Amino acid sequence: MTRTVDARGLSCPQPVILTKKLMDEKSGEEIVTIVDNPTARENVSKLAASQGYAVSVEVQGSDSHIHMVKEQGDTALQTATSRDIVILVKSPYFGQGDDDLGAALMKSFVYTLTEMADQMHTLIFMNGGVHLTTSGSPVLEHLRLLEEAGVQILSCGTCLDFYGTKADLHVGQVTNMYTATEVLFTAAKTLVL
Repeated sequence: MTRTVDARGLSCPQPVILTKKLMDEKSGEEIVTIVDNPTARENVSKLAASQGYAVSVEVQGSDSHIHMVKEQGDTALQTATSRDIVILVKSPYFGQGDDDLGAALMKSFVYTLTEMADQMHTLIFMNGGVHLTTSGSPVLEHLRLLEEAGVQILSCGTCLDFYGTKADLHVGQVTNMYTATEVLFTAAKTLVL
């Protein structure tokens, strides 16, 4: 038996949330989510992969049918105990006050994180913080080093779209609010800047 989520016309994170509700029922049946935009297709596919589902996408006109089948064993991503810190960055500046000082402090902070990469799980960039992961960012080199060291770098897709910088993303992956919230909730330690 196949269970279907018709998420056409819904914007993220709604297709992800509706799909996750069916996954949480753990019936073992195939789940098919129908979406009508590329962002929802990408976000639902990422959710499925992170939860241990094999994913295939069937395009029918302007709709995408995302077929998800639970793989044998539990391959869902888990936070490693040695990498249990998640940092949410909401601004390109560290703290409030003078922007030049805040930019200098943020550059210093991200550089310092490269020395502690083995303790970090994920850096999530939201709102103005996404400017740090796009063209012209003064911390791109440091973020690339963190990513190479195994730190997951996530930038809010809605935020990148709002600022018109999605094509300028130079490090990490695009994420959605549901996935970002899930990462924050499962972290042993979180820091919000």
